[in-house]
Amino acid sequence: MNIAIIGASGYTGLELIKILINHPKFNITYIANSTGEINVQELHPCLKDVINITVENADAKEVSKVADLAFLALPHKTSMAFAKELLKEGVKVVDLSADYRLELDTYEKHYCAHEDKENINDAVYGLPEYYKQNLKEAILVANPGCYPTASLLALLPFVDFIQEETPIFIDSKSGVSGAGKKLAETTHFCHINENIHAYNPLAHRHMPEIEEKVRLVKNKEFSINFVPHLIPVTRGMLVSVYATLKEEIDVESILEEAYKNSEFVRIRKTPVDIKSTAGTNFCDIFVKRNGKALFINSSIDNLLRGASSQAVVNANLMCGYEEGLGIPKIAYVP
Repeated sequence: MNIAIIGASGYTGLELIKILINHPKFNITYIANSTGEINVQELHPCLKDVINITVENADAKEVSKVADLAFLALPHKTSMAFAKELLKEGVKVVDLSADYRLELDTYEKHYCAHEDKENINDAVYGLPEYYKQNLKEAILVANPGCYPTASLLALLPFVDFIQEETPIFIDSKSGVSGAGKKLAETTHFCHINENIHAYNPLAHRHMPEIEEKVRLVKNKEFSINFVPHLIPVTRGMLVSVYATLKEEIDVESILEEAYKNSEFVRIRKTPVDIKSTAGTNFCDIFVKRNGKALFINSSIDNLLRGASSQAVVNANLMCGYEEGLGIPKIAYVP
């Protein structure tokens, strides 16, 4: 199947190219950014002598001539405008932005006015462990954010056992690549090196995404208290969830049962680390309780399971291929 990558300049666009170059079923026929007129080897020097294709100035009609499916690695608002045109042209879309992840009211409260209300309700949330059957019939997939991916995979198996009147706390730590390529004071080497800090505590835009999916998947309302941190590593994400159980239960068995058929969730017997998932689509999860106090620990590669490799998994399912086809499984160790 011929595919396009729109938004190739950023880290997630590069990761998509790296995965799809070797995919046995997908053929890259179109790569674009906002300017074009450059070879992908110049845009990403690491791809020299690996792939030789001109980066175009993104155009939906041109995409429809050469591709059946497009990955959009674009900022929110920009993405919805492009997705709308691609869908009109009959091109399937996997959107890595936030534009189709949320219900309309929630999206407009935390982002901006939505310009594609016609398609927002048809988008399938791209968390395969909970939406696999829907993804097989989707033409538009909203790829989850990295923080919600790691948080939801950790939390969802236990939602039915958590005291509903108690808050849930999620402490998350991300590598600097999650902030993208754009320069900022807080991602400057002199600031982040040998440093760590929280940002947007209890106000991050991924918090309502986590709350909404808990409600939609489990039909339960919880107050999610989410605090992200930036840590001085390039890639990786570590999530720690704290909650109160209704009663003392076998949490290890519940986690094993929840993911017994999941190709890309690994249950760990000791607390997880980011090195073991870096470079892969795996989410590693560890759980422990102290009486009714619950601790869940998960890790993912923020650029892969939190973005690009999960997007390719979703595309595999949309196109009738095996979920793990062409998906990276070998970690960057040491």
